[in-house]
Amino acid sequence: MKLGNQLITGILIITLLAMGYNIDGQSVGREVRNFNHDWKFYKGDVSDGHKTGLDDSGWRLLDLPHDWSIEGPFSNDNVSCTGYLPGGTGWYRKTFSIAEDEKGRKVFVYFDGIYNNSEVWINEEYLGKRPNGYISFQYDLTSYINFGKENIIAVKVDHSLFGDSRWYTGSGIYRDVKLIITDPVYIKQWGVCYTIPEVSPEKAQLSVDVSILNKTSRREKLEVKNTLWFGNSIVGEVAQKTTLGSLSEQVINQVIIINEPRLWDVDDPDLYYLVTEVEGRKMVDQTVTPVGFRTFRFDAEDGFFLNGKNIKLKGICMHHDAGSLGSAVPRKEIARRLDILKEMGCNAIRTSHNPFSSDFLELCDIKGFLVIGEAFDEWELPKKKWLTGWNRGIPGKEGYAADFKEWAKTDLRDFILRDRNHPSIIMWSIGNEVDYPNDPYTHPILNTEANPQTWAKFDEKLPHANRLGEVARELVAVIKQLDTTRPVTAGLASALMSNETGYAEALDVVGYNYQEFRYEPDHKEYTDRPLYGSENGMSLEAWNTVADNDYVMGQFLWTGIEYLGEARQYPSRHSTSGMIDLAGNKKPEFYFRQSLWSEKPMIFLGTTDRITDRTPVSLWAHKRVEPHWNYDQGKNISVNAFSNCEEVELFLNNRSLGTRKMADFQNRTISWDVPFENGTLRAVAKNNGREVAYDELITTAAPVKLVAISDVTSLKADKEDLAHVFLTVCDEAGNVVYDARNEISCEISGPVRLLGMEDANPVNTEGYKDKKQHAYHGKLLIYLQSTDKTGKVTVTLSSDGLQGTTVQLETTE
Repeated sequence: MKLGNQLITGILIITLLAMGYNIDGQSVGREVRNFNHDWKFYKGDVSDGHKTGLDDSGWRLLDLPHDWSIEGPFSNDNVSCTGYLPGGTGWYRKTFSIAEDEKGRKVFVYFDGIYNNSEVWINEEYLGKRPNGYISFQYDLTSYINFGKENIIAVKVDHSLFGDSRWYTGSGIYRDVKLIITDPVYIKQWGVCYTIPEVSPEKAQLSVDVSILNKTSRREKLEVKNTLWFGNSIVGEVAQKTTLGSLSEQVINQVIIINEPRLWDVDDPDLYYLVTEVEGRKMVDQTVTPVGFRTFRFDAEDGFFLNGKNIKLKGICMHHDAGSLGSAVPRKEIARRLDILKEMGCNAIRTSHNPFSSDFLELCDIKGFLVIGEAFDEWELPKKKWLTGWNRGIPGKEGYAADFKEWAKTDLRDFILRDRNHPSIIMWSIGNEVDYPNDPYTHPILNTEANPQTWAKFDEKLPHANRLGEVARELVAVIKQLDTTRPVTAGLASALMSNETGYAEALDVVGYNYQEFRYEPDHKEYTDRPLYGSENGMSLEAWNTVADNDYVMGQFLWTGIEYLGEARQYPSRHSTSGMIDLAGNKKPEFYFRQSLWSEKPMIFLGTTDRITDRTPVSLWAHKRVEPHWNYDQGKNISVNAFSNCEEVELFLNNRSLGTRKMADFQNRTISWDVPFENGTLRAVAKNNGREVAYDELITTAAPVKLVAISDVTSLKADKEDLAHVFLTVCDEAGNVVYDARNEISCEISGPVRLLGMEDANPVNTEGYKDKKQHAYHGKLLIYLQSTDKTGKVTVTLSSDGLQGTTVQLETTE
């Protein structure tokens, strides 16, 4: 990927404009302040939490983003669907001031996401409520601000109905907050929108709409200017004069022509930066918008095309939490996870099953991922939420359905308006498995065919599925009013039922969840329907239906990274369906998928003593092998190699056990049955007889010591920078002991804070926020975040009976 100068320039432009222009010491234009720091928090309800005179001196001082659910405790008294972690009610308060000389300007507060049912007050004045926990929103504070004096903003978050989702959501102000100050003539929220009517290797046309508001009592003569940057160069600009009436809004359209554009794609995600400026007697407002020039096309016969090139969507589904961090995930951790997915060969992500953060989408733009932005998991009727274990007991019915009729169209509009400039987004999804058979909708057609996820048959006591088509058409119409450049899709759990109700027909591109058997008959019957696997199991057969059929655009595996919730019986806390675990460790299935999706030569060795059990056991079955070489002497072991190379030679203690060709193994797994003996198992992958990759497993002794390394040596003292410390439990020779589960203690001196310790053990319900955690598979991940102080940092890691270790860091300006 070529991030290079255009990324650096973009960051500099954004930073400068966020600070605001400065004339004679006074800010003009737009100023965007980080509003994350120094909030007061109280877990519980407070009757007068919005009152300015409230004594909050005993409240906890913290920085946002913040998720109180992840602070625990895990408890069987909570519910399995959200990982046995608590919800409840919480209050946040912040005291801040706006200078007296800013009077006459506009002041807004912008929340990227609060889960959920948030209510906001400023100086005791009520601003509003937002039930949806995934939607970004903004309030105008101007009328209530005491310029030159203290102001108090208060936020109530009501997640008391904590079993309201099928997976972990988190609780609180879990995304960034910004304070935005503008002149009274300003660019509307999400008011810059671009489309690309024409793009070719020779020329591109960028069409920009700028929505400007005039909140003054006079007419304003303005100049609207758009400048397009690539790297350190201006590649196009256009300016236009206009007059904007008092208390009015105007949309200005401008077109920039670019010669020989650099195209955005998954391998070279070249980004331009559009600087939009509005000037009157002085600088009035300015924003920066990343721009990616690309074309895409969905063909019912030939699949998906990006910039004229036919490619398969090698996708994964993904939830928004990150284990011990909960839903308050720092940008650097999102970036790390995306890098791991890239290494696997993944090029596409479906956001499961709600809008993700702005950070996530910006990073997908930068790193080159194709994204399906998904709006809802349920519509006007609730789905089952399992409370005592996945598919066990009596389910709950709390959730977004209670707010759908009142809020769905508003939420959907704001979702599209916020995200429609991202080149990474290629489709909008209006729902996930809203048509799940008998949960809640039913239809007589269910009696004619077994659904792969359920054997449900028509139940006349349940709501009829015809309503699905009606709602789908309403939601599609909302999107088309705002964006006609991308198709609308959905993940269908029962294409059989949705074909009968008008739901599938309402979509531009149709996603099938676990229904590969329907691809061929539906392709023949609905000849103009582009289709793909919107949610799929891990089997090779599921991938072959994509690879072997041009008309199938791709697949989105369930799931890329493990996530909290959707858990089985306590103490199970999270789903184990990921190819990557909660700590970002690569599971065997990661390497099997890499052997299918990546072109870089690779090989992975895994072993099992279950040599008679080699068949999948469910839609979500994973490769049941482990990367270790520790068994009883002489026991017969199945050794398995995943590779994208032509052949593999296996060695045991430098003794060749023979070369085997991938072409001879239809399941894409080369296997040997080997009597165990201590030592080193080494596999060498070859192309054209030449060694191109290798992997090895070494018999390990008992744990003796801890080894730790940080991914950085210094942190920026900004309260946001992140370090990952990777700890392993090793034997005397330094080999990771795969079955080690020693308890690790972490002590820190210096200006960093411990954000969490992640072991990725699905049945470990130890608290996430103390200074102790057990290792799992010989590993532990430790998250450290900077404070606003500079200095030396020492991280001391210890475990009873083992040699400890330290990690040295520093924080700098």
